[in-house]
Amino acid sequence: MNPGETYRHLMVYKFYTKQNNLGKIIAPNTQVEKVAGGFKFTEGPVWHPDGFLLFSDIPANTIYKWQPEQKNEIFRQPSGNANGNTLDRSGRLVTAEHSNRRLSLTQKDGNIVTLASHYQGKRLNSPNDLAVKSDGSIYFTDPPYGIKSEQEELGFYGVYRLAPDGTLTLLVDDFVRPNGIVFSPDETKLYVNDSQRGHIRVFDVKPDGMLENGKLFAELKPPSKEGAADGMKVDIQGNVYSTGPGGVWIFDPSGNLLGIIEVPEAPANLAWGDSDYQTLYITARNSLYRIRLKIKGMP
Repeated sequence: MNPGETYRHLMVYKFYTKQNNLGKIIAPNTQVEKVAGGFKFTEGPVWHPDGFLLFSDIPANTIYKWQPEQKNEIFRQPSGNANGNTLDRSGRLVTAEHSNRRLSLTQKDGNIVTLASHYQGKRLNSPNDLAVKSDGSIYFTDPPYGIKSEQEELGFYGVYRLAPDGTLTLLVDDFVRPNGIVFSPDETKLYVNDSQRGHIRVFDVKPDGMLENGKLFAELKPPSKEGAADGMKVDIQGNVYSTGPGGVWIFDPSGNLLGIIEVPEAPANLAWGDSDYQTLYITARNSLYRIRLKIKGMP
């Protein structure tokens, strides 16, 4: 290379598979693309049908709005150190807020109301992630990541169901650090992972919304990679996508590892997006990434 010459370098992010079974999910030469950066710790992405993505930056106490070909906008600040976000059946934003220790609902007029903040008179730890069932009930995890140990009132880290009438029910209380949560496409299964134990558990969902028959679904534990079991989603075929060490781990409905999408930064959460819900958006540390897939996701 001579002085004055222009040097161009193309960085390509590749994925690898443990059993080379991602061919039906990812087309050859598909790349993970970085679409935004410069954040502190990104989390909680959710795609809005109006064509934009909302996601949290927890330490920045901000929820951002991202649209293709546009600059990032501040959607809400302060956000209560928001973590997970999702939409209810009416398209309203439901948020797990760390510092406010609650689930909140953003109404159509912009007002923010509390959905749940206490269980049996004691404050929740710091709601982390959530999933909405078709009957309008909200399932969420409540680890202590957003508070100090002396602030804990419950003494356990649970998984809860918030019924449409406002009744809050504790479903499971034996997790060490419950985190990501997602339903199977037919809502007969609920997957919940444990960041500290590095595994995913699966439960049968009873007709009344309660859980039974909990068992180990999969493990995510290679020690050489940065990251932990965190946000989860499923596609229309029932494959489970979980952030984990080194990238996004993809399991078939039986718990067999199909492969891992490598991400340049340790991912924390993910969401299906674009009009066809065939793009996987990934929040990873200081950045936002995306990758096009061959299978549609469950909105």
